[in-house]
Parts: sequence; structure tokens; C-alpha cells
Amino acid sequence: MGPLSAPPYTLHITWKELLLTASLLIFWNPHTTAQVTIEAQPAKVSEGKDVLLLVHNLPQNLAACIWYKGQIMDLQHYITAYVIDAETIIFGPAYSGRETVYSNASLLIQNVTQKDTGSYTIQIVQRGDKTKGVTGHFTLYLETPKPSISSSNLHPREAVETVILSCDPDTQDVSYRWWINGQSLPISRKLKLSKTNRTLVIFGVTKDTAGPYECEMKNPVSSSCSDPVTLNLLPELPKPYITSNNFNPMENENVVALTCEPKTQNYTYVWVNCPSLPVSPRLKQPGKNRFLILPNVSRNDTGPYECEIRDRVGSMHSDPITLDVLYGPDFPRIFPSFTYYHSGENLYLYCYADSNPPAEYTWTINGKFLQSGQILSIPQITTTHSRRYGCCVRNSVTGRERSTFKTIKVSGKWIASLAIGF
Repeated sequence: MGPLSAPPYTLHITWKELLLTASLLIFWNPHTTAQVTIEAQPAKVSEGKDVLLLVHNLPQNLAACIWYKGQIMDLQHYITAYVIDAETIIFGPAYSGRETVYSNASLLIQNVTQKDTGSYTIQIVQRGDKTKGVTGHFTLYLETPKPSISSSNLHPREAVETVILSCDPDTQDVSYRWWINGQSLPISRKLKLSKTNRTLVIFGVTKDTAGPYECEMKNPVSSSCSDPVTLNLLPELPKPYITSNNFNPMENENVVALTCEPKTQNYTYVWVNCPSLPVSPRLKQPGKNRFLILPNVSRNDTGPYECEIRDRVGSMHSDPITLDVLYGPDFPRIFPSFTYYHSGENLYLYCYADSNPPAEYTWTINGKFLQSGQILSIPQITTTHSRRYGCCVRNSVTGRERSTFKTIKVSGKWIASLAIGF
């Protein structure tokens, strides 16, 4: 730093005396132009270190020097002053306790902080009527620290999410600059910088805007660049689909296993719009819900099934698949329920049995084949139609058959009574 004169003793004065001294110095020093130069030693100073503002080209007949924080020379910005003849240091309102002024007008700032950056002004007061005071200005910059990039989301969904990158730390009196893939940022609607350039917004991140990104902090004395940061894109959610070991199981005979594809560790699987949900005691979902197992499939399990894959961003549905459970036929029933008829009436019988696929129907009379179909219709029956009628149902897929019988009695008295009436 070069030789320094030892600082004089500090004058402890009242505020009235301080104001008087300041006013005198200002009176002695009319409006002037900068004629001195100031050099920082060292030129690059880090936070927490000391820096000396060394003054060059001091004029002759030095009477006093006054240091101000900023470029405004008023009492509020007054740091400290050195009075040559009195060998006295006077502290001002802007004094922090870390500044020392020397007889050669240089100012030592110890344990520098970010608050110490910025402009400094020295006011030189000279003796004599023919000489004028001079001022000098200097801007102090701290050496830029190595920046780092923080991200609102390092794993964005491709083409969906917006990411905000910040160049840290937030530092005064520095400029920020960004690079992508080692190049300056291109002009793009997908990229937007804040007013200070410290923050970069990336809209709908895609592969060409995923990075790597670097940021730089720069001031007139130093610059520093961050390590590169690349965004890890999450691919678009695939559309899931359902596979099954059996889409046409037999009721109470087959075990059905439905699987939601594709297999991955990055998704959560959910079964939705399923006839067996909410989960019943007989329903199993191992493997974090990727599998849906029905140990004893029933007709109630018939219907569409859908699965959904989810991650922290969104979800995607599969197309529905239909589980067609084969069953039946159940025990058939013959309608209507009454069995007594009169001669001349029409006999109309209807047979139904629940079955999948629908059952095949045949009718018998006294055990002999009569006709096929669900409906048996005989017009104007007589007493000869008093027989045992049977409905036989058969499921050609399950191979099951069942039968039911109804005895019909036809009376002729109703016709006789009707003839007597005429």
C-alpha cells in the first residue's frame, strides 16, 4: 500500500463544534473540478478484507481533507475529516467505525462489506487566497464472488412447465449475463430476462431450451462465472393402456389380472371408473396399484375399466377396456305366473334366464320338443292343451343348461256357460 503517515489523535468534539468545522471547511472550499486521482489498493478486494483508497496528485498547501460516502458533499454523507495543522480527525454521521483517514489524505476501510461499495468523494482544502480546493471521486467495487444458479424447478415437464433461473447472490453494482450452450442468449419468446438480468424465465421448457445455462457477475474490476446447470426434462406422460390375462373370464372359475402399462418407477397408478371399485375385500392391487386382480371374478365385475398414470405434474387416462364375464344361464322363469285357462283363450308364455352370452331357448310339452325361442304362443287353446310345458335354456359358451316347468290346465266350462247365456 505504500508508506502511510501515522493517524493523528482523534478530536472528541461536540456536535456544535462538528457543525462549525464542517461549515468552515465548506466555506474554504468553493465549487471545484476534480483534479486528484484515487487508487484502490488492492484493486480487487473481497468482502471482509481491508482496502486503502490512496490519493494521488495532492495539491500544495494542504489544509484539510474530508471524505464523503457518495458524490454529495453534505453533512449527512460526511464520513471523516483530517485537519492538517491541528493533526485532528473529526468523525461525521456516515462514519461506521471501520474508516481511518491519514495525513496523506488516504482512507483505509477495514472489514469491507457490501454496504461499503459505491462512490466516495474526497474534498481537499488548501491554504492561500489564490488557490482553490479540489475534489476527487472514486467508486469502490468488491471482487465478484463465484455465482451459482438456482432454479424454481430442475425437473420440468417438457413443453408444459415454466422455469425461473436466478443468478445468486443478489449483489449491488454488478451486471448479470447469461449463456446457453456456451452462447449468448438468443432472442426468443421462450426466454425473458428481468430488468437487472439477474433472473431468467424459460416458458414451456423444451430440449432446445434445457441448457446448459451459465451466468456471469461482472463489475469494472472483476468478473466470475457460475458452473453450468442443465434442466432435466420430464418426458410427456405416455397414454397408458390395459392388458389382461383374460378378457372373457368365466364367473366363479377364472382369476383375472389387469395390468396398467407401461411399467415405470416414475408414475403412480390409479384405477378409475371400474365397476369393482371402491376396493372390496376380494379385490387386490399389488405393485402400487399397477395390477388389479380379481381372484373370483363375478358378473358384477363386467364393464369398462380405466387406469390412470400420475406424476407430480399431471395425469393421463387410458382408453376403457371391457371385461366381459361369461355366466349362466341362471334358473329360468316362465311368465305369466297363473296356470288356469279357459278354452278359446290364447296361451302366451314367456321364458327368461339371465345369461352371458344370451341363452338359447327351447320349449317342450310333456317332455317332447315343441319349438325354439323365448316365446310360446298357442291361439284358442282347448282342453287338449292341458299339459306340462317346459322351458330349457342353454349357454353355448359356458356349456350350461337349465330347465323349468309349468303345468297348464284348460277348462271347457267357460265356453259352455257362455253358450247357455246366448
